[in-house]
Amino acid sequence: MGAITLTLKEQPAVPLEAEVLTPDVLSTLAHDEIRATTVQLGKRRRRLDDFFDVEGEKTDDVQIHGDLRRVKWIGRGMKRGQITIHGSAGMHLGAYMNGGGIEVHGDAGDWVGAEMRGGLIRIHGSAGGQVGAAYRGGPTGMRAGTILIGGSAGLEIGMRMKKGTIVVGGPAKDFAGLQMKGGNIVLLSGAELRTGAWMVRGTIISLAPISMLPTFSLARSCNPTFLRLYARWLAELGITLPLAPQAGSYDLYSGDASVPGKGEILVWRPVRDVSH
Repeated sequence: MGAITLTLKEQPAVPLEAEVLTPDVLSTLAHDEIRATTVQLGKRRRRLDDFFDVEGEKTDDVQIHGDLRRVKWIGRGMKRGQITIHGSAGMHLGAYMNGGGIEVHGDAGDWVGAEMRGGLIRIHGSAGGQVGAAYRGGPTGMRAGTILIGGSAGLEIGMRMKKGTIVVGGPAKDFAGLQMKGGNIVLLSGAELRTGAWMVRGTIISLAPISMLPTFSLARSCNPTFLRLYARWLAELGITLPLAPQAGSYDLYSGDASVPGKGEILVWRPVRDVSH
């Protein structure tokens, strides 16, 4: 069975709210029913085919083509199936997600995977702020699932997250892991200021030097045993963590003492090459 293929005709003049773009909704619909599905443009309800050319029906494989930076809430609350976006995506991608997969061959806006409960989101480009975070006033961010960002990420990634994994390939902005309650954040290129601020529990791993808050204390340098199992799982997703003792070790910081918290930040420290 082929995919449901949606091709954006042109960018909407104002943000388009399209939470219907999820396999949970589209997989049960015939072709004409998909075209007649409604989306929200400002204060007006509009048909999906006012904005997208539609092909296919009754499958949980959804392919979307075009620059979707003004299309919000794609994959909201999805529980199964696959969404593949050939272009960039707008805000709230995969928010409240429970299962299935989303892949974006481009960038994504703020609030990727906000308060998600399961599934896999892979962004090949960069993402905005609040990846996997709790919404304003919400007590808990993501509780499960995996978010992989190939490029950089914005402010407050993983804010109040409780479980799950976020991996960022490029540098992250300030407040990575803000008020983190659990789970794991992997920073392949480090982050800016205030990493782990008011962190209660969880683990942040940075492969590049980062500026540490004074409320974190250096416990020891080590190569933790748990990282070997975690690195094996990450390797299946194409992520490599250095582990060889001859290559270096991790500086383990605990904090945030101002909460007080029992979080951990592991910063990779490679062995210096003194042969040159």
